[in-house]
Amino acid sequence: MCGIAGVVEFTGSPVGCDVLERMTDAIAHRGPDGEGWHTAGPVGLGNRRLSIIDLSANGRQPMSNETGDVVVTYNGEIYNFRELRADLQGRGHVFRSATDTEIIVHAYEEWGDGCVERFNGMFAFAIADHRQTAAPKLLLARDRYGIKPLYYHATGDRLLFASEIKAVLAYPGQRVRVDRAALSEYFTFQNIFSDLTLFAGIKLLPPGQLMTIDVAGRAVKTRSYWDYQFVVNGEASFNDTADQLRERLATAVRRQLVSDVPVGSYLSGGMDSSSIVAVTARTIPRLQTFTGGFDMSSASGLELGFDERATSEMLSNEFKTHHYETVLHAGDMEHVMPDLVWHLEDLRVGQCYPNYYVARLASRFVRVVLSGSGGDELFAGYPWRYYRGMHAATPDEYYRSYYDYWQRLIPDADRSRFFNAPTWAEVRHHEPFDAFRSVFTGHDPPLRSAEDFVNASLYFESRTFLHGLLVVEDKLSMAHSLETRLPFLDNDLVDFALSIPARFKLLDLAKAPAVDEDEVGKATRYRLQPTADGKRVMREAVRPLLPSYVLDRPKQGFSAPDASWFRGESIDYVNRLLRDPSARVFEFIDPAYVAGVLDEHCSARVNHRLLIWSLLSFETWCRRFLS
Repeated sequence: MCGIAGVVEFTGSPVGCDVLERMTDAIAHRGPDGEGWHTAGPVGLGNRRLSIIDLSANGRQPMSNETGDVVVTYNGEIYNFRELRADLQGRGHVFRSATDTEIIVHAYEEWGDGCVERFNGMFAFAIADHRQTAAPKLLLARDRYGIKPLYYHATGDRLLFASEIKAVLAYPGQRVRVDRAALSEYFTFQNIFSDLTLFAGIKLLPPGQLMTIDVAGRAVKTRSYWDYQFVVNGEASFNDTADQLRERLATAVRRQLVSDVPVGSYLSGGMDSSSIVAVTARTIPRLQTFTGGFDMSSASGLELGFDERATSEMLSNEFKTHHYETVLHAGDMEHVMPDLVWHLEDLRVGQCYPNYYVARLASRFVRVVLSGSGGDELFAGYPWRYYRGMHAATPDEYYRSYYDYWQRLIPDADRSRFFNAPTWAEVRHHEPFDAFRSVFTGHDPPLRSAEDFVNASLYFESRTFLHGLLVVEDKLSMAHSLETRLPFLDNDLVDFALSIPARFKLLDLAKAPAVDEDEVGKATRYRLQPTADGKRVMREAVRPLLPSYVLDRPKQGFSAPDASWFRGESIDYVNRLLRDPSARVFEFIDPAYVAGVLDEHCSARVNHRLLIWSLLSFETWCRRFLS
């Protein structure tokens, strides 16, 4: 696990190590164990190393082949690297290290750009190919799901790329400007569905994509090498599917335990993380596990169920783990926001500061931590979302209905009042629905049955909501030099999950209720079976592994009681940032609209916790990056 950066000078100017060092220093937290640079005329690669596999100096990056004309800088883990190594050795390739990094070099030599399709893992890498010295080229690649980020900034004269935006900004002469179109997407979806970022001119290479760069020809091309494809196996029985799923999950977990440093796991009270711990604890005695909880003294209503420490402690006792907890209070958000936003850069989904604290806790004891991310999106963990779209009579009605749901912050009807006049003049023609609809471009699913509608929703959420979670998870863990691994996003497990019929994932598609969505997004708010509606086959698969108090509990996310805190202990912090006439957000957003949001929330007329969080985040972002 590392941080990468690089420069391509299309003018032919040589890239200096001083520039690369400046860029990699900006992401030193991603790799405190070493640094390295490669320069060859107009091409430069940089790396900061976090040693996980082969801790020796043999693992230093950038890493080359024997002749030094194919060079890689890489961030991630290739979990099937041993199988690939044996294959490549059989084809005559010679290895000098025990790392998975060297696999990438030789796989590229053997299979070219198609090497990425053989990798089961998480990665973002750049390969400089100097075998034709007169026409060097670069290959940039990102893993199937977007677990590892890769940002780039392209102009007519150069292309810059890095694991984090701050490394791109470290290149001399960079200036930060807000991308208004991205801002419009963010305050509609609390996410960005396109390849834009809040930083004008800096884009995020989409998951499952390659970028090839012809340096001499100044040509930059991108192509997709993988996408989610729901190809349902209609002949499998429910019980057989559950049995196969259990086996594949166990294999995925074991595959991701390869490491030369200590491995731990997050452990909430939910089914995903606890099933990973149940499998891992069989291999690692006294596995170290980590969870976060909240001071509930001022919480109210459904928030009283947000603290999962009691269930986590019971599970720790069940699996004999060495368990650690952190407890968050209202003031902890204010304290951490400047550092949190500095590391996030690319604002995405949800109130993530609790995850930052839990990652910091885990980093004190282990270098690698397992996470249950991906289980909900693959196995339909949010049934109230899919039930909305299933009642559509036409595909167009489905798209509009689902789009209405995903306006998590500012609905279309309010956009002209939310943005101030200059910003509205710039974004009024940037329709958020276009960004929403473009997710399906080239992948318009057949929408003829309830199963089709569910699979369309699962496709959309994997491409957008899950991707946002993955970007955030990477930034929060790497802020503490911690590697997060995601067994549910093992290639073999994902391919199997995509073949499972939706009727095995949800309770009864024919009787799906019409429901009203609340922005808190908890299953207990809906007229649903609290334990049986979502993830049915997943629940059956892990039944032999988990106690009933996990299998039978309602769906619960990892959320702080911020709705109450924003009205109580944190109200001074909120007012100090968002009622100040000189707040930076008012360069883009109408102050009167924000004041109305705060008044409605404080009077408990409307729960605006998601919007308030996003406003606080953007205000902090402006102070950190625009100042």
